[in-house]
Amino acid sequence: MLNNKRRGLVLVISSPSGAGKTTLCKKIINEVKGVTLSISATTRKKRKGEIDGKDYFFKNHQEFSEMLKNKEFIESANVFGHSYGTLKKEVLLKIEKGLDVIVDIDWQGTRQIEKYLGQDVVKVFILPPSIKELEIRLGNRASEDKENFLKRMSEARKEISHFSEYDFIVINNEVELAFNNVKSILYSERLRRFRQVKLDQAINNIL
Repeated sequence: MLNNKRRGLVLVISSPSGAGKTTLCKKIINEVKGVTLSISATTRKKRKGEIDGKDYFFKNHQEFSEMLKNKEFIESANVFGHSYGTLKKEVLLKIEKGLDVIVDIDWQGTRQIEKYLGQDVVKVFILPPSIKELEIRLGNRASEDKENFLKRMSEARKEISHFSEYDFIVINNEVELAFNNVKSILYSERLRRFRQVKLDQAINNIL
């Protein structure tokens, strides 16, 4: 029986705001075994119901700057005036244990993380079915005022323009279908030969 250890992967999921990537990420973590979410550090204020160490590691600007100086991040970015960073130690420990790590970042962070982790990264871009639908989704958010809405729409168009930098494109017209597509990508990528740590040994045992 072929029973070899697998190296985990980093599943980068990007999308414009409002395309549904947060919902998809949570669904994957809750329904697919062996997947965990990368918990980022951020200078953003904690929102109601969020827990430090579970949703984010909430840091002040001085703490975040120290972490940057100590090279604790594999990627970092400033989004809408707040700093975010993916912790190097947390991600590496998980993939070495065979866990798959979902990282929810934008195209700039994707470039950084791919440069650092190379073939450990699988890049998926989530698209809304149309710009009109995206406008509706963002417009329905209670927290959005007109100025912020227009800013987010402008940022969304910029984000979408980088779709060609990703390995896979998934259109989120219906959540369950989009989830199944992302799950299929994940299952396929787990089977890549270079991720099978003891494959040579296993094959030799068969032969």
